[in-house]
Amino acid sequence: MDIIPDLIKQVDLQRLSHNLFYLSKDPLPFRKLNYTLPGHTKNTLYEADDFIQANLESWGYSVEKEGVQVQPFGCDTSKPKAHQYAPPAADARWYTAYNLYAKKRGTTYPDEIILFLSHKDSQSWVDSPGAYDNTAGTVGTLEIARVLKDFSPQRSIWFLFCNEEHKPWTSVTAAQNAKGRGDNLVAIFNLDSLGGKAQTEIDAGRKTNVTLYTKPEGERFADLMAEVNQAYDIGLIQQKYQRQSPGDDDGSYINAGYPMAVANLGSYPYADPNYHRETDVPELVDISNVCMGTQASLAAGLRVDQGRY
Repeated sequence: MDIIPDLIKQVDLQRLSHNLFYLSKDPLPFRKLNYTLPGHTKNTLYEADDFIQANLESWGYSVEKEGVQVQPFGCDTSKPKAHQYAPPAADARWYTAYNLYAKKRGTTYPDEIILFLSHKDSQSWVDSPGAYDNTAGTVGTLEIARVLKDFSPQRSIWFLFCNEEHKPWTSVTAAQNAKGRGDNLVAIFNLDSLGGKAQTEIDAGRKTNVTLYTKPEGERFADLMAEVNQAYDIGLIQQKYQRQSPGDDDGSYINAGYPMAVANLGSYPYADPNYHRETDVPELVDISNVCMGTQASLAAGLRVDQGRY
């Protein structure tokens, strides 16, 4: 009996929406190390970490924290709005940013690891809520962890919440440490900007997902996304695209020697008109598209767990 249909039905659109607004509007307008709400003692990225950790622990996970020294990006207003990040200022403060891990141990092949990851921070150089980039992926990965809280996988399943909008990216440390430990990562799914697309696509009601792969070993997982979308009637307009060089947090793993890493996002080239802007707000997120992208990512991961890929 195929358990995947029952599990993907448990992906809760209302919970996704609640978590999206929590992390990108109220109570947290941003998720950055260089912003602390008035009257609060922790910056907003640490508060987001607390929210993610509390949820994971409430579902029975133990959360591991991996600290990385980072700085906020500078801002170069001479560049186009979406690309105004610049190297950190010479006197930019150093912070400890944390990778958060939650893990389920496999019952049959525990040394084979399926990794879901998302960067949880918003842009450090602009006051953007980062609703699509990347609250959408963060809440998707968090929801997959919730759905699987009582599931006994054959292979180990790990969840990583990292940081990409400060320098350096903390996924680089995560990937290098994985390689140094000899972690046997057999599939890596990066959820980043799920559902983010052009306004014309939103107006037309199109539910899109693009799976990016870089190395030939990743194409099998891009094809798997199309297979599960069709097999389970998820309803996405699913495409794949091969990048010429590693990018995003999946690229950190490719550079570390894990060529099977892929990324799921709403469009490529990325077409959200609010990308890296103050207007990347949760009210504009197509939450049903986020839900479908989460379901497809979960289904693909479960197919890998079953050895059906």
